[in-house]
Amino acid sequence: MGQLDGRVAVVTGASRGIGAAVAEALAREGANVVVTARSTDDARGKLPGTLDETVAAIRDAGGDALAVAADLTNHQDRERIITAATDRFGHVDILVNNAAVTFFVPGSQLSQSRIQLMWEVQVMAPLHLSQLVLPSMKDRGAGWILNITSVEAEKPAIPPDRFNAKGTTTVYGMCKSALERMTSGLAAEAFGHGVSVTALRPGGIVPTPGLVFHGVMKEDDPDAENPQLMAQAAVRLCIATAGDYSGGVYESTSLGDTAETRI
Repeated sequence: MGQLDGRVAVVTGASRGIGAAVAEALAREGANVVVTARSTDDARGKLPGTLDETVAAIRDAGGDALAVAADLTNHQDRERIITAATDRFGHVDILVNNAAVTFFVPGSQLSQSRIQLMWEVQVMAPLHLSQLVLPSMKDRGAGWILNITSVEAEKPAIPPDRFNAKGTTTVYGMCKSALERMTSGLAAEAFGHGVSVTALRPGGIVPTPGLVFHGVMKEDDPDAENPQLMAQAAVRLCIATAGDYSGGVYESTSLGDTAETRI
């Protein structure tokens, strides 16, 4: 028996990294998990990890999972994810908006098409998916929406440090800042309905396959944060009653331990 026994979770961007770790952690606590990414097997093979592997890991541990390949920039695909989840498991109790697309290019040089892609995946998709699950959550008087964010949502210091002077996370930070404001707004809307809406940041930098692939950091970086810490913190936010955490932005390095830090 787990703390999430019988609940149904949808986790986006769950083929690898933080998304896969969170999906598997929710399943270990008894949740049925719907995982989604652009494809189930990643035939192009640029990065390690696939939805099929995440589902296999969950089932090997005794859980139940469903993989749904979907393009989060597509309105119909977003609807199809929630339809697939409700068709298979009846409803959605937990939504984890983790998927991200990032280009490490200065904001002044980033193309409009790439900016639009980042905005669709990291802001519009979480908002639309939340719109799709909130009515049912409110009707049942319980639900959890967790948005994965980043310290890059904060304003860089002026004069900037060497990293921010490059401006390569300007648009990424803009998207995450919007996601955090969306979190507090939806939490206010859902107040009194038993629905918790929270945001979670890594306390350090998680060496996801994408970051390693783009040379942002090395997998064996001694200062890297283990994605399991994010997974532990996510479970904690998804088992809490709505009044305990809703509306807040939290750091994994505190929630994954004994203390609590609200940003």
